[in-house]
Amino acid sequence: MQPIRLEPNLLERFYRGGERIARFRGLAPVERRPEDWVGSATTARDDARVGLSTLPDGRLLRDAVAAEPEAFLGREHVAAFGPEPALLVKLLDAGERLPVHLHPDRAFAREHLGSRFGKAEAWLVLEGGTLHVGFREDVEPATLRSWFEAQDVEAMLAASNELQVERGDCVYVPAGTPHAIGEGVFMLEVQEPSDLGVLVEFERFTSREGATMGLPVETALAATRTAAVPEEELASWRRARSLPAESERFFRVEWGRGGSFDPSFAILVAVDGAGRLETEAGVLDLARGDTVLVPFGAGAGELSAGVETIRCLPPRP
Repeated sequence: MQPIRLEPNLLERFYRGGERIARFRGLAPVERRPEDWVGSATTARDDARVGLSTLPDGRLLRDAVAAEPEAFLGREHVAAFGPEPALLVKLLDAGERLPVHLHPDRAFAREHLGSRFGKAEAWLVLEGGTLHVGFREDVEPATLRSWFEAQDVEAMLAASNELQVERGDCVYVPAGTPHAIGEGVFMLEVQEPSDLGVLVEFERFTSREGATMGLPVETALAATRTAAVPEEELASWRRARSLPAESERFFRVEWGRGGSFDPSFAILVAVDGAGRLETEAGVLDLARGDTVLVPFGAGAGELSAGVETIRCLPPRP
């Protein structure tokens, strides 16, 4: 089974963006398409028709994987996670500051939303800017609720840790951590395969009901980590072109130039330069902006040093 070159899978979302994705992918300018779901077998929370990637032969990736799970994913992966990639990769262009929000963990998602996956995520920065991640001090649940009711965005941001990031920075964001991505940040986001989120700041972006995914406000806000994220913990989540070990139970990432790899399902994004991907199944030319699905069945492979890539993998079985 050969590696599969993927076409853009641009989604309209609740915030502005898309120019940087278009430039990176070599597309005509787009508006309000701030996310490209790369090799996605995941659907948007509010519309099951949105989010799924289509392969060059016209099949949905989700259906192709279901038909040949071991060829795409490998026997050990299927035994551990079933016939799904257990991974979602996105290109994300913040054309405006995203709202203060958070994503539930697996326990919350199972109990309240009927989902197997929560949404731990990580940001691999391609163009830098400002991020807000976690609260600097403990926040009482009643205070969080008051911010939500009053839509006191100034207070939310003032209570948050502010980070300045540049290309090559990687930031792991555990589920439950409140965060906001600043205007102008362009990133590759790797995450658990869900589209679950609670918007503490929602006034300009969605309805009150949409902000809580239809849950009671008290229940939805209970998914938030209100305990402080101290500087040393925040520093442990940030790396240069790599992620902390604690993230590997959700996803894995390899960012670099060249090198060999063992058989695995992977989403490969070329972020600079040009070169080749060689696998047991064949050779594929790569250049900046290309995205490729490498199935387990392609076998072992090697990337030439001329192309800088981010290789995104599911958790190890």
